[in-house]
Amino acid sequence: METEKKRLFGAAAIPLILLVLMWAVELIHYAFGINFFELGVHPLHWDGLPGILLMPFVHGGFKHLIANSFPFLILGTALFYFYREISLKVLIGIWLLSGIWVWFGGRDSWHIGVSGVIYGLSSFLFFSGLIRKNVQLSALALVVAFLYGSMIWGIFPDFFPEKNISWEGHLGGLVAGIILAFYYRKSGPQRKRYSWEFEDDDEDDDENSYWNPSKKNVNTT
Repeated sequence: METEKKRLFGAAAIPLILLVLMWAVELIHYAFGINFFELGVHPLHWDGLPGILLMPFVHGGFKHLIANSFPFLILGTALFYFYREISLKVLIGIWLLSGIWVWFGGRDSWHIGVSGVIYGLSSFLFFSGLIRKNVQLSALALVVAFLYGSMIWGIFPDFFPEKNISWEGHLGGLVAGIILAFYYRKSGPQRKRYSWEFEDDDEDDDENSYWNPSKKNVNTT
């Protein structure tokens, strides 16, 4: 039990550190009136390139940040808990790919917030769980779909035409998660194979060796 607790706290460490940085930025903005919006992504403008890295740390107020905090922490912790071997690479990949997508394809405005990363985490956990056919990961995929499935509407601009919501960031994160789920499908946790499956493989090998003998066992005249 203690080992599981340590593993859970360890899995939450990096998402929690990143979340603390997001809150620090928002608190500085609130306390000193410093505007960090220009640290976001400005599509097809050189001054917006740093935003590919910095956009997730900047939010449009406490309401925006609170709405993103719990999903980021929960999904980030799930990633590091269930996909320890590849978790950091997946997080970095989602972080960068979602930002790059916005820089190339976003509207001409400043895009901020960690929503794109959240969409990437949810899509990775969902599709990766289905692809791997691992019971535990498939169950996690269903939980993600149940808790955050409604987020799918966030990639359609017609649902909020008058709101300043970066649906491009949502879509970029979603696509990034799917790409990485397929890219890393053979890395990290895999489907558990049971003893009877190995026995079937052995029987198949024996049968194949009977019908397809190797050259050294063939007598020629």
